[in-house]
Amino acid sequence: QVQLVESGGGLVQSGGSLRLSCTSSGDTLEHYSIAWFRQVPGKDREGISCIHIASNHRNYAPSVKGRFTLSNDNGEEPVYLQMNNLKPEDTAVYYCAARFGAYCSSVYPLRAYEHWGQGTQVTVSS
Repeated sequence: QVQLVESGGGLVQSGGSLRLSCTSSGDTLEHYSIAWFRQVPGKDREGISCIHIASNHRNYAPSVKGRFTLSNDNGEEPVYLQMNNLKPEDTAVYYCAARFGAYCSSVYPLRAYEHWGQGTQVTVSS
């Protein structure tokens, strides 16, 4: 069983950086793809990045590509999301999610992800 925990959220000024972490308190993540989603009240949850742990293949949504970077140290936890050049529109609750055995693509089907963390708030002030 995989139980995900996010950490690293907070308040930052526009242009600043934060690093989010996603760890598992249960099974290891080596057979999973780990995705980061974010959600603003009243809007759908948006998939923004994904890493397939075994192959290290990564995908980024256009809204974050070039600013956000996923990293994972040879399959070891945690999975990090380094967020640079943050903008006020990046303000959201950020969730990590795990999907067993699937590669990452530009599509982030919420229902395909079996395990979710509780979320961590990121607030970017202008």
